[in-house]
Amino acid sequence: MRSVEECRQALEKLAGRLAEVPPADREEYFGNRTMSVTVSDHDITYVTRLGAGDDPVHPASPGEPPADIRLTATSDEVVSLAASPLNIARAWVAGRVKIEASVKDLIRLRRLL
Repeated sequence: MRSVEECRQALEKLAGRLAEVPPADREEYFGNRTMSVTVSDHDITYVTRLGAGDDPVHPASPGEPPADIRLTATSDEVVSLAASPLNIARAWVAGRVKIEASVKDLIRLRRLL
């Protein structure tokens, strides 16, 4: 099991990939969409806003509305996704990662992961 801090750093790395997308494309592609990642073995959820590309990853506040794109995974899977993002489809098919999002958001998510 990975630590909470390792998970937060992994999510920062994933969110940081948005900085590589040109600002105009980022805004058009992701708009004001939010993404959350629930680390199931630590019972913590992190949230970030995708369109800005520089929104920090932060723990979800009580009563915060659900994110547009929601991932659930163990701490090991979260760290693994940041290290090798192309494995998201394999992890999802194997049931190691749960994704709740619209089909359109799933297609957009491919660009980030």
